[in-house]
Amino acid sequence: MRILTVGAGAVGGFFGARLANTGQDVSFLVRPGRAKALEARGLRVTGQGEQLHLAPRLVTADAVGGPYDLVLLSVKATALTTALADIEAAVGPDTAVVPLLNGVAHLDALVARLGAGAVLGGVAKVVTTLNEDGDILRMAPPAVILTGELDARPSARVDSIRTVLAEAGIDSPATEDIVAAMWHKWVFISTLVALTCLMRGTVGEVNAVAGGPGLAAALIAETTAVAEAAGHPVTGAELAFTTSTVTAPGSPLTPSLYRDLVAGAPTEADHVLTDLTLRARALGVATPLLDLADLQLRVHEQRLSAARA
Repeated sequence: MRILTVGAGAVGGFFGARLANTGQDVSFLVRPGRAKALEARGLRVTGQGEQLHLAPRLVTADAVGGPYDLVLLSVKATALTTALADIEAAVGPDTAVVPLLNGVAHLDALVARLGAGAVLGGVAKVVTTLNEDGDILRMAPPAVILTGELDARPSARVDSIRTVLAEAGIDSPATEDIVAAMWHKWVFISTLVALTCLMRGTVGEVNAVAGGPGLAAALIAETTAVAEAAGHPVTGAELAFTTSTVTAPGSPLTPSLYRDLVAGAPTEADHVLTDLTLRARALGVATPLLDLADLQLRVHEQRLSAARA
């Protein structure tokens, strides 16, 4: 299968390296700065027993070289508009595009630009980051990509993608409703983002003080209420996972959005929290804590915009 991984950061680089290591024809669409670093050092994945060192095939936006069979879109929401323009040449009549972004707002943008027939739903579950050398550090066991047709129908192309992923050691269980799965991931990440950003600390630090576990529970109540009102109620297993993760004593966990915030960088707040609170308002669901977290992040983004002006 001819695969284009858009981005070679902590998520795209990890999954792309796994696929390339099993002999798949994988190219990485990267920016010039990342390309220079990868040409000098290679693509390296370490941690949790992982030891991969590859010389990746790199392409840039002016020479994408499409069409591809599969495009894994693994950029941050802040780079989505640019990425959509970059990958148009990569998408042919038989190309499947699997986005690995948080939230669901990107689906409308993808369908509008690339056509409904090209776009699948996608969920990534992986805990990775880039270290100071630009290598990918795997910090926890999950290595999962869920995908499926947006209308939930069975499809041969989804089956073939799942087979390729499984051969690379990437779990890809069958998913009856990929849009629901995207909502459930959104519930998880928005809860985690709101908790850590409001309190400016790790999951463990928040839960170590009086009121911390109660705040986590209150945020879960808000995010799950929005999902249910939208027609995607969170299952018992998903709810148990989210609850145990955001209330874990001593956990060092923080989401990448939090790390961007404390580093003074732009964040994906629009896609993770602003879009969720707007949908909550339209559905008549009260979300005072999520609104507060969203307001805080919008102040951060406004400050960055003013500094750039």
